[in-house]
Amino acid sequence: MGVGFAIMSSDQHSTIHATAVLVGARAVLILGPPGVGKSRLALALLAAAQTGQLSFARLVGDDRVLIEPVYGRLLVRPAPALAGLLEVRGLGIRRVPHEPVAVVGSVLELAAGAGRLPEPASRETQIAKIRLPRLAVAPGVEPLSLLVAFLQTADALI
Repeated sequence: MGVGFAIMSSDQHSTIHATAVLVGARAVLILGPPGVGKSRLALALLAAAQTGQLSFARLVGDDRVLIEPVYGRLLVRPAPALAGLLEVRGLGIRRVPHEPVAVVGSVLELAAGAGRLPEPASRETQIAKIRLPRLAVAPGVEPLSLLVAFLQTADALI
């Protein structure tokens, strides 16, 4: 199953409308339509690491990120103009520590069709010909607790 998002390609990288957060050793690529809460989830992941709910979390990029397939792995980088910037609704744009590059370990798709018991085929996606574990979160469902549980499973590769 492929993820629906716009890709703008250059020579080496493709730019996508997404947010990426390094959680542990691998990044979570957060996809979804504008205004659905990608930045809010990134902020929640950073806060979860500060409180010990997660061992480590650091922003890679918010709003637009560059992806690149390299030797069977998907790398993600911040868009240069947005590196280290995170939109915090109600506060504006904030500068936060960020990673310059990370390996994507899983994809979270916000406002996606998600059943109570997802079919095995929907638990995976392919981006740039690389297969990745996928978590679909239905509209109106709080994603942080689902994502933390997902990352603690072997399916998430993190």
